[in-house]
Amino acid sequence: MRLKLFHIDAFTSRVFRGNPAAVCPLEKWPDDALMQAIAAENNLSETAFFAPAGEEFRIRWLTPTTEIDLCGHATLASAWVLYEERGYKGERIVFRSRTDRLEVTRERDRMVLNFPARPPKKVEAPTGLGLGLGAKPQAVLAARDYLCVFESEQQVRDLKPDFAVLKKLDRMVFATARGRECDFVSRFFAPGHGVDEDPVTGSAHCTLVPYWAREFGKKSLHAIQVSKRGGELFCESVKDRVKMAGQAVKYLEGTIEVPEHPQ
Repeated sequence: MRLKLFHIDAFTSRVFRGNPAAVCPLEKWPDDALMQAIAAENNLSETAFFAPAGEEFRIRWLTPTTEIDLCGHATLASAWVLYEERGYKGERIVFRSRTDRLEVTRERDRMVLNFPARPPKKVEAPTGLGLGLGAKPQAVLAARDYLCVFESEQQVRDLKPDFAVLKKLDRMVFATARGRECDFVSRFFAPGHGVDEDPVTGSAHCTLVPYWAREFGKKSLHAIQVSKRGGELFCESVKDRVKMAGQAVKYLEGTIEVPEHPQ
C-alpha cells in the first residue's frame, strides 16, 4: 500500500526550526496497528493522519509509542497540507478528533488554530517532580498535564530534566515563566509518551494561555517555546477556547510503501 507523507515544520517560517510533524492524508482508515507502526518509523513527536468526513476531516495523532488526545503542531501541519498541497478553498477547516471539534483558519501568512481551553487548577506537586525537572517550581498546577511555574525565563531555559524520573509521573509536564521578549516562555516534557522534550507544543498552550491571560489580565499573548529548535505562537484567550496562530514550512514530501497489516 502506497501513502503520501509530508514532513512539515510547524510554528516556524524556516526549516529546521519549530516542531516537525509527519502528515499522512488518507482516503480510508488503515488498521490502528499500521498507523502506530508508521508513527514509530517516522520517529517524530507526532504523526497526524486525516481523512475526509463529509465537509469536515477526521484527525488522529500518534507519537512513536501511543495515540494522544490533542496535538497543536501536527494539526497546524495538516491544515498547511490541505491549504498548500490539496488546494483547500473553504473559509475554515474543521477537524474532528475523538473528543473535540477543532477549527483552522488562515490570516495572511499565519494559520490560526481554535482549540478548547484547558484551564489549570492548583495541585500538590507529585513526588519526583522537582527531582525530574532538576529544579523546584514556585507553583504547580494541572489540567491534562502538570504546569510548573518558575520565577524567570532563564530558570526554564536552564532546566536539565531527568527523563527517567519524569517518565514515572502520571502526567506530562511543562515548565513556564514570564518572558523577557515575549509574554511567556515554556518547555514541554513527555518521556512517558516517547518524546523526551517536544520542540513546540500547541496543546500545552490550551492550558498556558488561560493561566497567563489571568496573570497578565489580558487576552492576547505572545509565546515562545524555548526548546533547542524553538517556536513562536501568537495566542488569544476567548471564553472557553484558545486561539493559536503560527506559520509552517514544508521540509519533505514523499510516498511511503507499507503492508496493509504489519507483522
